[in-house]
Amino acid sequence: MKAIPTGVYDYRELKQENYYSVDKTLMIKDFLERKSKVTLVTRPRRFGKTINMSMMSEFFDITKDSKEIFKGTKIMDTPYASELNQYPTIFISFADAKENKETIVKYIKTQLQNEYIRYHFIFNQLNELEQNDYLYILEGLKNKNNGILNDVDNAIVFLMRCLKKYYGKDVMLFIDEYDTPFIEAKTGNFYQELKGSLATLLRSSLKNSEDLKYAFITGIQRVAKENIFSDLNNLDVYTVCDREYSEYFGFDSDETKKLLEYYGLELNNEVKEMYDGYHIGNQDIYNPWSIMNYAKRKKLISYWVNTSANSMIKTALKQANYTFKNQYDKLIKDGKLDTYVSMQTSFFEEADNSTLWGLFVNAGYLTVTKEIDLLKGKYRIEIPNKEVKQEFIKLTEYQLGLSSGTLDTVTESLAKEDQETFLESYQEILMVPSYHDLQKENSYHMMMLGMCLCLNKDYEIISNREVGKGRDDLILKAKDEKKTSFVLEFKYLKEDKKDLEKALDELSNKAIQQIKDNKYDYGLKGKVIYIGLAHHGKDVSIKWVES
Repeated sequence: MKAIPTGVYDYRELKQENYYSVDKTLMIKDFLERKSKVTLVTRPRRFGKTINMSMMSEFFDITKDSKEIFKGTKIMDTPYASELNQYPTIFISFADAKENKETIVKYIKTQLQNEYIRYHFIFNQLNELEQNDYLYILEGLKNKNNGILNDVDNAIVFLMRCLKKYYGKDVMLFIDEYDTPFIEAKTGNFYQELKGSLATLLRSSLKNSEDLKYAFITGIQRVAKENIFSDLNNLDVYTVCDREYSEYFGFDSDETKKLLEYYGLELNNEVKEMYDGYHIGNQDIYNPWSIMNYAKRKKLISYWVNTSANSMIKTALKQANYTFKNQYDKLIKDGKLDTYVSMQTSFFEEADNSTLWGLFVNAGYLTVTKEIDLLKGKYRIEIPNKEVKQEFIKLTEYQLGLSSGTLDTVTESLAKEDQETFLESYQEILMVPSYHDLQKENSYHMMMLGMCLCLNKDYEIISNREVGKGRDDLILKAKDEKKTSFVLEFKYLKEDKKDLEKALDELSNKAIQQIKDNKYDYGLKGKVIYIGLAHHGKDVSIKWVES
């Protein structure tokens, strides 16, 4: 049985070592037929960008013999099979260019040095001026720990020129996860120190080189304002909303079904709810990393969210304005949001609500399910599946200043009718450092977000709606009539009282009585529990009554 290739990013290794593979080679045909000078495809992390780039590089690389590697693949049944191993090729990945500035610079220089070493034999024909440029770049590559890229900002364009001179052919250039260093620099507060030389390194090879055949670049988002792609004669950018290349990143339903069946698993509703839900162009797509890990471990748990760094999302949320936070709450409550989404500009370059929602979509936390007004950039966005919903729970806890797992604990204890744990975890919500600065509705608000995220599969969440003889605070209506439903009423004590405990106790009793008097449980079937919550600052009294 073929091994599952989690953590394998080299196409030759994938094929030679008998790993399971999904044939995406027709991407090469599309690439050649489009003839775009520079192609940028933006996709979330863990959607197969690196292995696809390795595949493209392996196919075109003139220094390799890849006949056996591509034997039996779809591309070999097309006229483009004749392009196999016909071009000098440069492949660089910035996927691991992370952490601090020094580490990023060292990683990029190592990637460049590897290509220089691979083509060491082409530098024997250099004239005196070329030799000076070569030695300067070599010196920069040797100084990996100096924290600067200025000394190698012409390394790619120079290598392309030497390759064209040696082979007499234009160069194929592949750059994977090109924007990772930009994102890391922004979140690490050294963006200004790195952006100029990094942009020059990329721009010079894409814009100024006469030796480029075609370039294919991947990343999470487009870095627009650094002029990396400006003035290019033939640039095509394909986001998750575009049909072009949509089938090549991630697995469609047939590919997922076939993979799971190979490993003795079934593509059932539980798997779909956990990992399905992405809409890329006109394709319904599964996250390949999650599917392969599920096939390997046979456990329906979160895989992608445990591997994707969310620091850029957290950094962005810190800058979010009041309007965005209201939209965020609406998304959590309704499960969808109609809003303006910009995927052509990085949030770190132009921080507004549309680019922040674009970051959520580009990073894979949300998916576009409907184009409302394409001209104005208005879309319907949704959380794609249960796996990503777990990450939203963590993000919501982060926003509210709660420790990890608090929302899960408070909602699970409620559903299990565990009064003691519910009280303890709810009190933790009230103990967030900024609680005394919040409006009185915030305990309700926090509870609401937690309920919507954690319980909306099993409960209908009814909030602030005319029910019975009044307007409820929060009702959890069990979708299964055999399960318990809950009615929650929140009360707030504004003034200080000498006997605070007694006052809160009386107020929580009033909350229970209000539920009864106004018949907030109207229409609920089966067992119902009334919960009255009375607050004063960080103190709370909870009454728990079965109807």
